[in-house]
Amino acid sequence: MDSLLLLIGFICIIVGIFGSFLPALPGPGLSWLGLLFLYLTKVVPENYWVLAITFAITIAILILDYIIPAKGTKKFGGSKYGIWGTNIGLLVGLIFIPIPFGFVIGAFSGALLGELYYDNQDHKRALKAATGSILGFLASAFMKFVVCMIFLGTFIYVAWEYRYAFLE
Repeated sequence: MDSLLLLIGFICIIVGIFGSFLPALPGPGLSWLGLLFLYLTKVVPENYWVLAITFAITIAILILDYIIPAKGTKKFGGSKYGIWGTNIGLLVGLIFIPIPFGFVIGAFSGALLGELYYDNQDHKRALKAATGSILGFLASAFMKFVVCMIFLGTFIYVAWEYRYAFLE
């Protein structure tokens, strides 16, 4: 059972890393769940401090994930249409643009189209707002990615520390 929990935890962490870029997956939340599965094993002793601190960080990141892109868009004069366009463009870029960083191209294009839909007369404002939207998205994704990588490092460190107990 411990090996299964270890495997499920590792999968959650890896999916969480991908989720730091994909808006449909709660990256840090999944990565924290991976840590929780690790600490639920009988091999690893409970460490409520680690779980509580990482949970607090996860909640803070999930809240900031909604604030940062919106602030970036608003700071550059954008609207809700730009934010929605960013998220839709991100998904389209992931699916239909088969090049590395296609999601960035899709997110920027979606934000631009969303802003042009909102106000098709002011192209300069739409371009500025789309730039703000994509910068906010990238800042938020980078922040989530860093947290997920720290959770991965914690997972590997703790699992390695108790590696011999998992083999028994």
